[in-house]
Amino acid sequence: MKYKENKLKISNSLTGEKEVFESILDGFVGLYVCGPTVYSHVHLGNCRTFISFDVIYRYLLHLGYKVRYVRNITDAGHLENDAEEGEDKIAKKARLEQLEPMEIVQLYTLDFHKVLNQFNNLPPNIEPTATGHIIEQIEMILEIIDNGFAYESNGSVYFDVEKYNESNNYGELSKRKIEDLVSGTRSLEGQEEKKSPLDFALWKDAKPEHIMKWPSPWGLGFPGWHLECSAMSTKYLGEQFDIHGGGMDLKFPHHECEIAQGTAANGQKPVNYWMHANMLTLNGKKMSKSTGNTLLPEELFSGENEVLGRAYHPIVVRFFMMQAHYASVLDFSAEALNASEKGFTRLMEAVKMIKEVKTNESTSFDVDGLIQKFYDAMNDDFNTPILVAHLFDAAKFIQAVQSGKETISAADREKLSEALNAFVFDILGLTEISEDNSDNGSLDTVMELVLQMRQQARENKDWTTADAIRDKLNEANIVVKDEKDGATWKIQ
Repeated sequence: MKYKENKLKISNSLTGEKEVFESILDGFVGLYVCGPTVYSHVHLGNCRTFISFDVIYRYLLHLGYKVRYVRNITDAGHLENDAEEGEDKIAKKARLEQLEPMEIVQLYTLDFHKVLNQFNNLPPNIEPTATGHIIEQIEMILEIIDNGFAYESNGSVYFDVEKYNESNNYGELSKRKIEDLVSGTRSLEGQEEKKSPLDFALWKDAKPEHIMKWPSPWGLGFPGWHLECSAMSTKYLGEQFDIHGGGMDLKFPHHECEIAQGTAANGQKPVNYWMHANMLTLNGKKMSKSTGNTLLPEELFSGENEVLGRAYHPIVVRFFMMQAHYASVLDFSAEALNASEKGFTRLMEAVKMIKEVKTNESTSFDVDGLIQKFYDAMNDDFNTPILVAHLFDAAKFIQAVQSGKETISAADREKLSEALNAFVFDILGLTEISEDNSDNGSLDTVMELVLQMRQQARENKDWTTADAIRDKLNEANIVVKDEKDGATWKIQ
C-alpha cells in the first residue's frame, strides 16, 4: 500500500503543529466534515471547503486507505447568527417563503448536491441529517448530564463550561482563554437560564410558535447546533476518530464545543487531527451580501454577474482553487481566473500529448524524481499549489519532447502518463472540458485578440475605431465593459 511508503504530514489545528499522520486503525481513516445548513444556495466559500476536503479524501484513497467519509446536512437547530436565541434559519426561510421547512431542506440540499457535482466532487460515504438523528442526540445529552457536565433549566439543557474546564481546557482548539471569553460575553435574552454566559445549549425548549420540535425527557424542543455533529460523528466513526474538517469560521465556537461534548460524553478527545480550510475574498475584499461583494456558483458558471464579467467553467474554477493551499486565503478575480483557465488548457494538452510523443532509447530528464515531487507536495499537508507547479514542470518537459529538445523512453512515457492521470484526474479531481459544455475556448482566444486591437486603438486615441469595435460586438450580443485593469466582456 502506498500509505506505508509515504510519510503524510497534516497541519493539526489542535496542536498548531505539522504532524506525521497515523490512523487509529492501520489502513483505515475516519473523516468527518461539517456540511451545510440547507436554508439557502451554497456559496463559494463553502464550496472551497468542500472541494479542499474532496482532494484530501481523494489523496487518502490514492494512498490505499479505506476511508469512511461522513459529511452531515444540518436541517434543524441552527439558529440565526449562530446564537443561542432567535429563529431557526430553516424555519425562518420557510416562513418567509410560505413553505414547509422540509421543502426548504429538500430544495437547497438538491442545489448543494448539484453544485458539488458540477465541481466533480465525490459524494461522502455517509451523509446523515440532524433530524434523522434526534434519538442519538438525546442519548448523548443524557450521557453528558450523567457525567456531570450539563444541567436542565426550564426545559432546556445547557453544557456547563466552567465545570468542564475544571478538568479540561475549553478553548484549546481556538487558543482562547476562558477568562477572556467570560469578560467578552454580553447580556442576551435567555441568559438567566444559564449558570454562566459561556454555557451553550445542548437542547432548547421550543416556544409554541417554533415549527421544528421533538419530544424529549425535558419536553418539546430541538437540539443544539453543536451537538448534532458530535452525535453523528460518534455514531458513524466512533468515540475517537482520525480527521475532522471544516471551514475556519467553524473553529469557534462550533468545533470547540464539539471537543467539549465528545470529551464530556465519552471521557476522551473525539478527534486526533483537526483541519480547517480558509476563506475566499473577491477582488481583494471579504465576500459579503451586505456590500454586494458576493458571488454564487451559478452566477460564476453562467456569467450572469457584475463582478467578473464573464462565465467560467466549474472545472476551471476547481483548478483555480488548487493553486492556493487550503489553509490560506484565496482571492477571486477575473485576472486570476483567466490565468488559471490558460494554465488548465496547457495542462490538459500535455496530458493528451504524453500519449502521442515519440519514444527514444533513453530519457533526458529525471522522470522518477519528478513523480516523487508530486508525492512530496501532497505529503506536505496536501500542498496542491506546489503539486500544480510540478505538474507544469511535467507539461514543459512533454512539450520539449514533442519538439525534439528532450527524449523519453517508452517505459518512462508510460510511467509519467500514469502519474499525470492519477494526480490530475484522480487526486485533483479535474476533468477534460468538451467543446459542448465549455465556455468556448476559441471565442476566448478571438475576444482576447479583438480587445487587444481595441486597446491599441484607444492608446492611439483612435476613438472611432475603438467605438466601432465595441458597437459591432454589441450587435453580436457581446457586451464590453471598460475597467481600470482593462476591458472585460460577456455574452448577453
